[in-house]
This record gives sequence, C-alpha cells and structure tokens, in this order.
Amino acid sequence: MSALHTLDAAIHRFLVDHSIQLLRIAVGLVFLLFGLLKFFPDVSPAEELTIKTTDALSFDLVPGHIAIVLIASLECIIGLLLITGRFLRVAIYLLAGQLVGILAPLVLFTGRLFDGPHNAPTLEGQYVIKDIILVASGFVVASTLPGLVPGTEPAASAQQRGQPRTDWTDRS
Repeated sequence: MSALHTLDAAIHRFLVDHSIQLLRIAVGLVFLLFGLLKFFPDVSPAEELTIKTTDALSFDLVPGHIAIVLIASLECIIGLLLITGRFLRVAIYLLAGQLVGILAPLVLFTGRLFDGPHNAPTLEGQYVIKDIILVASGFVVASTLPGLVPGTEPAASAQQRGQPRTDWTDRS
C-alpha cells in the first residue's frame, strides 16, 4: 500500500506542478488552430456564425471579409501568447474581449443554435456550448497571474491564511 501512496503522491505533485501550464498550452493550441482555420474561406465550420455575430456586434460597420480576418488574427495572437507563456496578461485581456464574441451567439442567435429536434443544439450550437470550457479554462489561467489589475497583489489562498487544505491528498 505504501508504493501506491508514493505513486499517488508523485502523480499529485506532477499535476500540481504542471496542470495549469498544460491547460494554458492546450487552450492556446485550440485558439491558434481555430484561428488558422478562419484564414481560409469555407474551411472553418464557424465562419458564417462568426461573420453574423460580428455584423450584429458591430452594427454592420465591419464587412464580413474583414471581420473574419480580424477574428482569425485575434485568435492566433491569443493562441501564440498562451502557448509561449509570454505576455500572459495581454493574452488574458484579449481573451476576455474575445469571450464576448465567443458567447454572444448564445444571446443573439439562440433560435439558430437550438433548432434541433426538441430544441436540441445544432452543430453550431454545440460548437458555441463547448466554448464554455474555453471560458472556464481562461478563468483558471487568469487566476494564476499575480494581480490582474496592475499594482495589486493576489489574495492569499486558504492555506496561506492558515486554514486547512481541502484537497484530496494529505502531504504531511
């Protein structure tokens, strides 16, 4: 049983040490790849929805062919910043702005996204729903940055305040 406990503790240490970094890189890859798809006409399954969303959010001031290039560029920049780990604060602010556009179709085009049998999500709806994972992942990555507002310090964790640990492994 001691060998299992040792293995469990080693796995836990690895996860604590590397999981946020792996999450950051994975989210960066998703943004980079989805952004690259948008550079090629009719390749991205979200191209039409992206253009319609941008039209709605910009009150038709940004033409669709320009909007798709801007969104593709933004997603690639976010992806590259997250993958490299450089300028993470910039990446998080860009991601926060991008999240408005990512989730806007849920409000703007609800009927289109949930037009399946018994109001089930369509393929586009499923595409947007999975973006909730990107939102949550972005929150997790952002939570690791020291003070998102310049000049502020992050709040102390429960353990730093002297409260007991709440994780599943006792590392005493």
